[in-house]
Amino acid sequence: MAHFFINRPIFAWVLAIVIMLAGALSISTLPVEQYPDIAPPRVSINANYNGASAEAVENSVTQVIEQQLTGLDNLLYMESSSDASGRSRTTLTFNPDTNTDVAQVQVQNKLQQALSRLPEAVQNSGVSVTKGGSEYFMVISFSSADPSITQVDIGDYLTSNLVDVLGRIDGIGDVRMFGTNYSMRIWLDPARLEKFALMPSDVRVAINAQNAQVSAGQLGTQPAKNG
Repeated sequence: MAHFFINRPIFAWVLAIVIMLAGALSISTLPVEQYPDIAPPRVSINANYNGASAEAVENSVTQVIEQQLTGLDNLLYMESSSDASGRSRTTLTFNPDTNTDVAQVQVQNKLQQALSRLPEAVQNSGVSVTKGGSEYFMVISFSSADPSITQVDIGDYLTSNLVDVLGRIDGIGDVRMFGTNYSMRIWLDPARLEKFALMPSDVRVAINAQNAQVSAGQLGTQPAKNG
């Protein structure tokens, strides 16, 4: 058989081209289930420790979470990162045949045992567990032709109206917004703090106590009747 194709190279080339074209045409009819699972499933843990340095986040948040994530089924490896903005992110990679929903539930159960060991500020801001890695599928930029609308206005609109809607789309693991929305920034005078024997934490506690919504009722309405 080998001598037959060696003596007839043109026929061998034509036969190879026909096989290649037949394979290219059959790709469009190949079911999706027949494709191999190239990317292994991953689960990400995100935490915020506002105001902390990268070293403080690594020692008090990231390492605590990593130490608790032991004994997970089908876990291949994990990688973590801590930055100076107070963000901690741990990504766990599992075997390709692992059910992502089951892996996420296992990670959440393990994480519940570590929450009590995390700083109070991290517990208050919440620790999220999402499916997927740190790669970005799409980056969208928003702008306005109206010069009176600032970047803060756009960021506040996206946070209030768009981020949650995109996060509920099937297949979206997480939505991350680069920018800022409306917030309150307070600059402390060290001399006045020393004069009144106060710490920055005392100011924060006072602000949190004043930042409360009270159901005061309405003027001119009838008293509520007890059923």
